[in-house]
Amino acid sequence: MQTKPNKSGGRIANVIIIPLVTLVFLSVVSIFVLMHWSARISDGSAKQSQLQLISGALQLVADDIAKQQSGVVTWDAAFYIANARHLDKEWVFDNMTHWLYANHGFTKSAIVGTDHEIRSVYSHDQNNSWLTPDILAQMTPAIAKARARYITSFKKTPSGLYSFEPSQRDKRYSIYETGILTLNGEPHLFSAAAIARQLQSVIALRVPPAVLISLTPLRGEKMAEITHMTRLDGFVLANNQNSREGIGQYLLRAPTGKAVGVIAWPVGRPGTQMLKRINPFLSIAAFMIAAVVIVVAIATRHMTKRLAISESRAVHTSRHDALSELPNRTHFHRLLSDELEKSKEDGSTTAIVYIDLDHFKDINDTLGHSAGDQVIIAIAKRLKHVLMDNGIVARISGDEFAMVVPNCKSDEWLDYILDQIQDEIAQPIKIGARELHATLSIGAAIAPRDGLDPDELLRKADIALYDAKANGRNRRSFFEPNMEDQVQSKDKLSRELRLALKNDELSLAYQPQSDTAAQRIVSVEALARWTKEDGTVVSPAQFIPVAEETGLINDIGLWVLNKACAKAHDWPDIVMSVNVSPNQFKHPRFVEKIMAILAANNLPPHRLEIEVTESVFAGRNDTVLKALRRLKNLGIKVALDDFGSGYSSLSYLRRFPFDTLKVDRDFLSDMNGNPEAEAIVVSIIQLGKALGMTIVAEGIETIEQIRFLQAHGCHRMQGYFISKPLGEKELAQFLDDFKAENAGNIGPGLSYTLRAAEA
Repeated sequence: MQTKPNKSGGRIANVIIIPLVTLVFLSVVSIFVLMHWSARISDGSAKQSQLQLISGALQLVADDIAKQQSGVVTWDAAFYIANARHLDKEWVFDNMTHWLYANHGFTKSAIVGTDHEIRSVYSHDQNNSWLTPDILAQMTPAIAKARARYITSFKKTPSGLYSFEPSQRDKRYSIYETGILTLNGEPHLFSAAAIARQLQSVIALRVPPAVLISLTPLRGEKMAEITHMTRLDGFVLANNQNSREGIGQYLLRAPTGKAVGVIAWPVGRPGTQMLKRINPFLSIAAFMIAAVVIVVAIATRHMTKRLAISESRAVHTSRHDALSELPNRTHFHRLLSDELEKSKEDGSTTAIVYIDLDHFKDINDTLGHSAGDQVIIAIAKRLKHVLMDNGIVARISGDEFAMVVPNCKSDEWLDYILDQIQDEIAQPIKIGARELHATLSIGAAIAPRDGLDPDELLRKADIALYDAKANGRNRRSFFEPNMEDQVQSKDKLSRELRLALKNDELSLAYQPQSDTAAQRIVSVEALARWTKEDGTVVSPAQFIPVAEETGLINDIGLWVLNKACAKAHDWPDIVMSVNVSPNQFKHPRFVEKIMAILAANNLPPHRLEIEVTESVFAGRNDTVLKALRRLKNLGIKVALDDFGSGYSSLSYLRRFPFDTLKVDRDFLSDMNGNPEAEAIVVSIIQLGKALGMTIVAEGIETIEQIRFLQAHGCHRMQGYFISKPLGEKELAQFLDDFKAENAGNIGPGLSYTLRAAEA
């Protein structure tokens, strides 16, 4: 009797076999994945271990060259010679730089002075031009660290002096810093070490040390040392290396972070070797790879799409200003270059325009940076609206924009475009409930008329912008060759002025101030003068504005103060009056500097009078007022110069009690029988008297002016009628003659002139 197949048994078999097969299948896949994962970890660990070996060996080699260098940097003779005013280069060559090459293979060396100047450069092949700005820039962070470690190793003692006490943990790093840089395409090891005494003594001030930099090629002997230490074979030193399977890479970086080379070597791969042995047993899982690849491909596709979107956003962010959404400086330069290439091909004319918001800082100072940001956004939208798609608008810096106007048919056509821009900007800008009005200064350069190089055109547009601002703002200027001549002339004058200050070529002239009766000289005003070595006299009207623009006015102002206070002892009964620039008040320790000058010259504060103009209050009222009050509390007299030439003098007189009020010379020169001008002078005198101030009239040139001032009770007089500005010897003679004349020895002096006029 035959039996029928047991369908239920088949079903049971399926229930058992299918899960079992599935379980085995999943187990094999799991083992496959686990083995590959383990292999990767093993390979990665091996590679990481070898990277650490190379890093450690490289550090040991670097430490070794620093120790080799230490023999010449920790040396009393080296310390004093390196810091001498005139460096003994032969001694440095024999005992430091060439000695390091001859004994330790340092092919190049240099000494950087305490003020970051390059004092000595050495090369074994006598090519001393190797120390380029790029090479120095690569080493700058290391030099700074070596200096900082040396300085911070000096600890302040209870006596106020400093003792050399480096941290025990970081003791070996106290004076040097090592690193890698690229020189002529070749990686070099270098050591930057502070040049120090052998035995550090107690010092009063911590000053930056001179630093010795020594270089040795990494290729060759040093590479062999690394190979010997790591016991790894197959090292290759290259500028760059493409990533390849089984090849390890140790990236060499300069202290600035810049990649300067790579050490490549064949990496031991124990995990991969293990896989080769067991792969035959895992071949049954091969069909799963396709599925995994598909899954990975799908995931990669989605990931790539997301990365593409992120990259697009990142590129846009890197090329555009975050606030205004306009192209930034870098992107604008690229767009300008492309536009100039197009104009060169089709022979068209392109305008490059620089735009600067007038007095934008005042908006930030008065309304805050949030309001300033809203103004920038509004200006950006309006500029884009006017230019539409016919050009390029970019934000170059805080309140500076730039434009490219292609197909510029003529200067008149560009004038029309700029008119539209200024008309658009002139419309009120609403910031909350407040309406602001902005104006623009504009400078333009035209290609190819003014050149085709992007940087040259931008420079010329900037020169034109400077001309527009210098001539009153809220206007435009097109570049003209004479503008560049003016800029170069001003730059030359600035450099000559800096050198003149350094070489003590400046001098002082002193203009006396008498009392109204001309019986006594009560004050002299110190005035800076400049005569070049060739005898050329440079007017203060020329060099003082240049000093203001370049920041030299701070050094010149302090020099004048110090010189005037020193000379004040020659005339003990006279107040020394010195003009102070608005820029000097921006220095946070300006008052302390004046106190130090008075102390150094042993001059009582009441013998000094500081003269300021109303412009000193612009933008920094509270800071300036605090500084002036401190000066006044010290006993220093404070005078308001050129009173009446500004627009808000009365508010300053109310907020700060000046000691002296100087009537602007323009009011006196306008009198000449003019009742309106005379009324203004009388009003100023009465106002100053009502506020308890001393009134000084400047620019006295006639006896009639003196009579008028006497009649209305002016306290002091100054001008060419009394005396022109005099040198030290001439002033001393003038004072002697003045005293003799007022003592009864009548001569052709001022008192005699006044008495004769009265008679």
